Amino acid sequence: MNLRDLKYIIAVAETRHFGKAADRCFVSQPTLSGQIKKLEEELGVTIFERTRRSVELTPIGEQIVDHARRMMEQADAIEQLSQAHQDPLSGPLRVGVIPTLGPYLIPLIIVPLKQRYPQLKLILNEEITDRLLQRLHNHEIDVALIATPVADTDIDTMPLFDEPFWLAHPRDHPLYTQEEITHEDLEQLDLLLLSDGHCLAKQVMVACNLADRPHQGEMGDLQASSLETLLQLVGAGFGCTLVPALATRGSWTTDSGIIARKLDLPDTYRRISLAFRHSFPRRQALEAFADVIRSKVPNSVKVIKASA
Repeated sequence: MNLRDLKYIIAVAETRHFGKAADRCFVSQPTLSGQIKKLEEELGVTIFERTRRSVELTPIGEQIVDHARRMMEQADAIEQLSQAHQDPLSGPLRVGVIPTLGPYLIPLIIVPLKQRYPQLKLILNEEITDRLLQRLHNHEIDVALIATPVADTDIDTMPLFDEPFWLAHPRDHPLYTQEEITHEDLEQLDLLLLSDGHCLAKQVMVACNLADRPHQGEMGDLQASSLETLLQLVGAGFGCTLVPALATRGSWTTDSGIIARKLDLPDTYRRISLAFRHSFPRRQALEAFADVIRSKVPNSVKVIKASA
């Protein structure tokens, strides 16, 4: 048994498909299948129950895969420790970022990060929060840029900045002539939301004091997957939405039929943080990454200073 074998069985356990697992491991399917079969014979147990339609873990297989993940985590930790000892500010830094933040933040920091730390190689993955946290646990990424608190003793967070929400509404909306926008106004909005997997949808509902998703109007059943889709609908007059401050730097704010209004209300913001495993050894790389972010975000957000 070796680390390669453990990598193979973890891939099959996560994909429930030998072909997809082989693609993930960059080997042929016969190679992967044969190696797993050899491992099963060596251990004297069946890890996977195979049929023509599915691949399922046996009870003993579930326990073996659980131990395999822990062993792979330890192997990864050894590599990270060795790299950190040599130079924590060199080599790859695997960063996950939520879709409602990545397109607006990453372009601000790519060049400054390269200029300050030329040996640090940023590897980016854009996914929703739940998937990013899962990938953190699986050691598939090193750090995640997220906008929600994490209740997990294995995950630490480093707050970066508070990002206010702005109201985006059509030009002909009744709020266009209203000088101040109140919480009561937000509660009455014809609100457009992202699909439930996006943390921004829940945050907007909280800001607008909504217990449930709105299901009225022409877009009542909308489950949009991107902020750009929502903004296109706002510009077409189908409703309103709340937009994070960094997104107001996009091209939609000009000649799009949308009015963007800053909300001077308490609790209408989200906190952006770095989430990382408590055991991650390259803390200096994370702090350097965080410092670049804090120094390059615009004054439309409120930077949280690094703790001593």
